[in-house]
Amino acid sequence: MDDPRMVPDDPPEIPFFQRLYDSPFVLLAFGLVVMLVLFTFWGLWEVLTLPEATLP
Repeated sequence: MDDPRMVPDDPPEIPFFQRLYDSPFVLLAFGLVVMLVLFTFWGLWEVLTLPEATLP
């Protein structure tokens, strides 16, 4: 049991995306930002591409 050859090396570094997926608050913030940006640009695109209204 006291054999130094049996001691494991340092644990491997956790990949970035695994650390990202393990953090629920980062995922929540990322989801809110993505939805805010997508819906904002989608709404602006819809408003800017509306055809000109014909008034009586």
